[in-house]
Amino acid sequence: MSIGLKSDSSGTSGSIVINGSDKVVVTSAGNVTAGTFTGAVVGAVTGNVTGNVTGSLTAGGSLNLATAVASTSGTAIDFTGIPSWVKRITVMLNEVSTSGANSILIQIGDSGGIENTGYVSTSVTTDSAGNSAGISSTDGYVIYNSASLSNSGLVQIANISGNIWIESHSCKILTTNILGGGGSKTLSDTLDRIRVTTVGATDTFDAGSVNIMYEG
Repeated sequence: MSIGLKSDSSGTSGSIVINGSDKVVVTSAGNVTAGTFTGAVVGAVTGNVTGNVTGSLTAGGSLNLATAVASTSGTAIDFTGIPSWVKRITVMLNEVSTSGANSILIQIGDSGGIENTGYVSTSVTTDSAGNSAGISSTDGYVIYNSASLSNSGLVQIANISGNIWIESHSCKILTTNILGGGGSKTLSDTLDRIRVTTVGATDTFDAGSVNIMYEG
């Protein structure tokens, strides 16, 4: 196999020539106008991609959906192996209910395990008549819950800097009740796991499903 370089007569582009054929054409502005990349692209892409991209985008820029877990048993649901480049995680609750009246907790962790202290978190529910109830927690990001309620909604957890993660949520628990809230937590190391559990970790899940989506 022969590999060479060639420039056109105008001096505005050049080619990588393999076995006598132009395989990659690069303009003087640094744009690639022909060729196919089948390996990994390392580093940042700052221009426009006008062709087809096959494979996956890693180290940021992609949405990654984990595998949904049925929240029908057990006291905790863990998602592990979250990459170090992740900057935002969405926890998705689909009609999740528990055996008791304790509220749902979302806890984050690193290589040292799930951390269950040091959170600042509040969640409040309001019904159509304007009645409200709320709960606060230092054990995790708390999502208001009570007996015989089904919780559906999104919990957004985002990295603001370093190992500081802030949270906000918006959910429904009844056809006439919505809830929202937020919180913050500073981890001791890089986040790599999330746990969905309940206050006190004693109530068991008995309906619904949970999943996460993460991005860089």
